[in-house]
Amino acid sequence: MAARRAVQSWRSGLEESNAALLRLRGIPFTYEQRKLKYLPEVKFRTYTPDFEFTSRSGKQIIVETKGYWTTEDRQKMLAIVQQHPDLDIRIVFQNPNQKIRKGSKTSYADWCQKFLGIPWAAKVIPQEWLDE
Repeated sequence: MAARRAVQSWRSGLEESNAALLRLRGIPFTYEQRKLKYLPEVKFRTYTPDFEFTSRSGKQIIVETKGYWTTEDRQKMLAIVQQHPDLDIRIVFQNPNQKIRKGSKTSYADWCQKFLGIPWAAKVIPQEWLDE
């Protein structure tokens, strides 16, 4: 009897399509393997990054994919970036032009640049990130 291969369960289509892109490009990666502790409001929590891979030059990169980016998600990411400045964390948005709330002029990309100061991309992990 042939061994059955475990079926990967993705939390979103955006995660699944970026996993396929990494596989297609021959980039080994892990999915939701790392747990990072962070401290919001004096209580330890953990954050599980979506993707972690080593670029062609050996740089460790963590990528979070976001379709809908809630206030809670933004605050969590702010705490993670501030408390783990040694990590190279980046975000791939389904729609970086989406406004953070109704009536706001601030998009997901704007908020990412202004408050996190980390790289972001639209829909797929850019080839440049893989080649770094």
